Amino acid sequence: MNLSNQEKNTILIVDDNPINLQILFALLANADFQVLAADDGESAIQIAETSYPDLILLDVLMPNMDGFETCRRLKSNAATQDIPIIFLTASLQKADKVKGLNIGAVDYITKPLENEEVLARVKIHLSLRNLTKRLQEQNTRLETEISDRQQAEKKIQEQAALLDITTDAIFVRDANNLIRYWNKGAENLYGWTAEEAIGKNTCEILYKPETLSQLDNIQQTLADVGSWQGELHQITKAGHSIIVASRWTLIDNVEGQPNSILTVNTNITEKKQLEAQFLQAQRMESLGTLASGIAHDLNNTLTPMMMIIQLLETKMVGEQSRQWIALLENNVRRAADLVKQVLYFSQGSETQFTTLQLRHLILEVEQILKQSFPKSINIVLDIPKPNLWSIYGDATQLHQVLMNLCINARDAMPVGGTLRIAVKNVWVDAQYTRKNIDAKVGPYVALEISDTGIGIPKEIIDRMFEPFFTTKEVGQGTGLGLSTVMGIVKSHGGFVSVKSEVRKGSEFQIYLPVKQTIETENVLTIDNDSLPLGHGELILVVDDDDSICEMTKTLLEKNAYKVLVARDGMEAIALYTQHTREINVVLIDMMMPSMDGPTTIRILRKINPTIKIVGFSGLGSNHEMLKFLKDNVTTVLPKPFSLDELLSNLQLVLNANC
Repeated sequence: MNLSNQEKNTILIVDDNPINLQILFALLANADFQVLAADDGESAIQIAETSYPDLILLDVLMPNMDGFETCRRLKSNAATQDIPIIFLTASLQKADKVKGLNIGAVDYITKPLENEEVLARVKIHLSLRNLTKRLQEQNTRLETEISDRQQAEKKIQEQAALLDITTDAIFVRDANNLIRYWNKGAENLYGWTAEEAIGKNTCEILYKPETLSQLDNIQQTLADVGSWQGELHQITKAGHSIIVASRWTLIDNVEGQPNSILTVNTNITEKKQLEAQFLQAQRMESLGTLASGIAHDLNNTLTPMMMIIQLLETKMVGEQSRQWIALLENNVRRAADLVKQVLYFSQGSETQFTTLQLRHLILEVEQILKQSFPKSINIVLDIPKPNLWSIYGDATQLHQVLMNLCINARDAMPVGGTLRIAVKNVWVDAQYTRKNIDAKVGPYVALEISDTGIGIPKEIIDRMFEPFFTTKEVGQGTGLGLSTVMGIVKSHGGFVSVKSEVRKGSEFQIYLPVKQTIETENVLTIDNDSLPLGHGELILVVDDDDSICEMTKTLLEKNAYKVLVARDGMEAIALYTQHTREINVVLIDMMMPSMDGPTTIRILRKINPTIKIVGFSGLGSNHEMLKFLKDNVTTVLPKPFSLDELLSNLQLVLNANC
């Protein structure tokens, strides 16, 4: 774009890095632009308010005021709100891009900068800005220059022809909704060529009959103020649903009567999908936090119950009493399993990752399904024998994913149908990652479970992964199946895609990343042989739950240990300071008020670097907890724990070499 024969466009560069400013300044000046520079947000705002640049290149990361806040203030100022802003950033996070676009940026350029890309994007957005100005100026002139309908249409076509280079769909229609002009952007967006579209009614080719109601108030707004803008749901020639940001301008003839409507539509389907996924991710994160809190409290409640049961086993006599105790223990363990499902959802469960072939898991599940599912359900497998990539995951959890989805498929086919399980290698590219906020570029193994059942209504698809949400009747489901699936898949670094149509069936696609390297961890093993009794060792038990403290103290004392009890971190530190030489092991809860477990442990380590510690965790996440605490604890016991588990781990710690 040579600006020697016309007014130069002015570009403001905002970057706190002098080298970046110098490089961009030279690049744009050599391209015949007038260049202004600022090294912080405040300076940029002052320059923009006085010089009114045609475009701003704005760095995201700056001290004092970052690029997002600078953009927000520029867009809230009437004098600068129309200046296009392109962010310069080294971040590839989808959430950051959505945030920037939502506050008014028109584009992103990712660092390190490529000269050709910078010039290309700058020229495109300057062209759009200049063309928009021209369009506005020509629309103003049309109000006084158009003498008849033919001249008006000719002028509209002339100005719209200038916009064929834009990706926006621009078209003109008359008072009867018949299309009179259709630009290249409209051809690309909707799939209709100009020859096919001109003369057609927009209501017939751009809208489904059930969406026409969204147009009811637009005509009245046009009549009142002469323009309208908002979001519309439309369809393409191929029948694909899209969402557009639409701007309508009413053009009158020389007599002042409504003559035609100029429409400019921008495809925002991908943006809306990302926004929806971002909001869904936030909601799921909040629900995960709630689930973790519930699980923690339930595990604290179940822990003393489990220990009381084992204490009662030594007291009760008679066959009926033993049956009652066994029944009680079975129900406590069932409750603990239910808590584990909640923790799967909140990604707080302990995992044992190994290299896996999904083929073997599928074949195992197939045998279970053939034995337990009705004969009216036809089970079809599609597994490539050679060259299926291996993944790195937890076989037990992935087995649960398969079973949960297959059981849902069975329930969706009460009168029979086909259940198909397929697996294949796929490569997720950058284009797909723009449609799914959880996807990353790279190799995946895709697991597909589909059925020919009743399908899932569109209005509940966004909610079906929420914990405790179910469409089944009371007593037929907990609502944890799909939330467990989502939690397990995310803990494996994967993501889930769902396709469903009412009365035609559903398909769940589970994408699991292919791992090239495998991390290993040192895991304590417990010998299940007879457990030796203590020899009078002094144990400090630290937990804010009185019932856990009392039951742990009682059981340890019955097994020849001495016990001190502390209800919080401060009391634990005080007791340990008094009895440093006598205390052999500290049993401590990770989550306590005032001073939590990790903080208490760090202080105890400063008092005695060789202290032996066993942690309690009501969240069940030994994996991540051990990584966080590193060498500060020997092991972490997930609640609820049995007496055998407590004594086994205690013996391991007592016999360990520090």
